[in-house]
Amino acid sequence: MALLTPLIAMSLFAATSSPPQVTPGEFMMGVQAWTFNRFTAFEAVEMTARAGAKFIELYPGQKLKPGSDVAVGPEMGSEATAELQAQLTRFDVRPVAFGVTSISANPDQARKLFRWAKGLGLIVLNTESTDALDTIETMVKEFDIKVGIHDHPKRADDPSYKNWDPAYVLSLVKNRDHRIGSCADTGHWVRSGIKPIDALRILRGRIVGCHLKDLNEFAPSGHDVPFGTGVSDIPAILNEFKVQKFLGPASVEYEYNEEHSLPEVASCLGFVRGFMASKR
Repeated sequence: MALLTPLIAMSLFAATSSPPQVTPGEFMMGVQAWTFNRFTAFEAVEMTARAGAKFIELYPGQKLKPGSDVAVGPEMGSEATAELQAQLTRFDVRPVAFGVTSISANPDQARKLFRWAKGLGLIVLNTESTDALDTIETMVKEFDIKVGIHDHPKRADDPSYKNWDPAYVLSLVKNRDHRIGSCADTGHWVRSGIKPIDALRILRGRIVGCHLKDLNEFAPSGHDVPFGTGVSDIPAILNEFKVQKFLGPASVEYEYNEEHSLPEVASCLGFVRGFMASKR
């Protein structure tokens, strides 16, 4: 399995309205903009490029640019969306996902989100709106955009929250359109005491996106570390991607040392590139 080359990534971004075409064994490795949540979306795009990634997952609410009160999302308007697209083009970064975002059970409200996402050329929306699955399925069929059910850690004070459990997420999506699946947040699985490789195997065939993280320990207080130095077993995860013919997108989401994490993010991306190169 190989990462997309810069030439392929550039050609994909040249047609924003059409989804990237990848062959089995390849997947899109980028950065979750939340990694740079102390900065604006404009800055996150630039930092993603500086880290060596060609793909980005945007998140709702991030300020568009310094001095602006406009927040990224379907309510940002056409002019601001065009500004965002211009910044993405400037740094040769392709937006492929958006999340974690709420999705309304009201079809008219949900359609606004999906229409905006389609215009940006997004492949997947990541959400925890499990109460809106009927509407989500309708939108998935109408817009041909995937939806990933994201997992946060187990909540000791909220036993009704079950997304941390991969078996529960599977139960939600297994009888739905194949474009509805899991946004596999490997770090939050570790914080819930679950080995990511075990969760990925439970969800085999239903993974539509990934927030890829390596943590320093199996504990609720675990924090991100450069890939290959923690307990998540990134090589096993990458091998499982190959087995499952996972196409992505996968995003580095680094939530530690957040004002100065660019070197660590670049290290994570470099680890993936090196590991993939060794498997060719």
